[in-house]
Amino acid sequence: MSPLVVLRRFRLQAGIFGVLICLLGVFTILSPVTFLSARIYISFMSTIPFVAILALGLTFLVIAGELDLSFPSIMAVAGLTFADIFLGTHNPFLGMIAALCVGGLAGWINGLLVVKVGIPSIIATIGTQFFWRGLSALLAAGLARNIVQVRDTVLHHAFVGRIGGLVPVQSLWCLGIAGGLALLLNRHMFGDQVLFIGDDIRTARLMGINTDRVRMLLFVFMGILSALVSVMVCMEMANWWPTQGEGYLLLVFAAIFIGGTSVFGGEGTVFGTLIGGIIIGIIEAGIISAGLSGFWTRLVHGFIIVASVSVYATVFKTGR
Repeated sequence: MSPLVVLRRFRLQAGIFGVLICLLGVFTILSPVTFLSARIYISFMSTIPFVAILALGLTFLVIAGELDLSFPSIMAVAGLTFADIFLGTHNPFLGMIAALCVGGLAGWINGLLVVKVGIPSIIATIGTQFFWRGLSALLAAGLARNIVQVRDTVLHHAFVGRIGGLVPVQSLWCLGIAGGLALLLNRHMFGDQVLFIGDDIRTARLMGINTDRVRMLLFVFMGILSALVSVMVCMEMANWWPTQGEGYLLLVFAAIFIGGTSVFGGEGTVFGTLIGGIIIGIIEAGIISAGLSGFWTRLVHGFIIVASVSVYATVFKTGR
């Protein structure tokens, strides 16, 4: 990687972090009682990790030039798997393993459709999105699952418990996953392969990279992460509901593009996506605490996606 590219990458990350600091400053001025209290940040640490973990996994796919719109529905069917197995066996570990397997299988099917059949990823995952959502609704007969007993299990404390009664464990899982993926993207051959594929898949093939294998692994990995987050959400809420995952699609893509991942593929950072997830997480609380209606949230999220992609597209063309 050339020094110019490295400099541009770190400059972009610094800019994203600066946006976060400015946003916190504005919200603190508008609502000092809320944003000077530790309670709001503890709340952020319990909710933001779910969006951030999903965004981190999807970042790799976007860098590789692919999309996955089916992950909210994978969350639904994986969460149902976890809830039903837990209710039937009272064994959360068995439920989690089954849910992760379902998520991996769903990701593998996405990869098969895109890599082997040749369907564009946006079309393939729109189709599987409806399939998994419909399957989960059919199997659940439209009914929710109450799994309040899961709160007494070791698995609950290990994944969504509270350290010292305050710090949500999922925030540590998020940081750990982010650290591992940052090393994978920046310090491992696999990360280089993902970047090469997103930059130019034909050139990547000529370099001897098994592009089919890499893309298949990325889809499977996204499916597994979707299942993991779904299980964590089920344990956090002690419930599964048929619409689980539906609210995450816009938030996850907003976090990715705010974080500076190129919509054209070939460029992106784990740090940028993590900060993007934090920005998205604090916007709703900031809007409401500032006295505005919660209906503004979606409008702001949509504007942010369009603005961030437009800015990056302009920078990309200027760089060319």
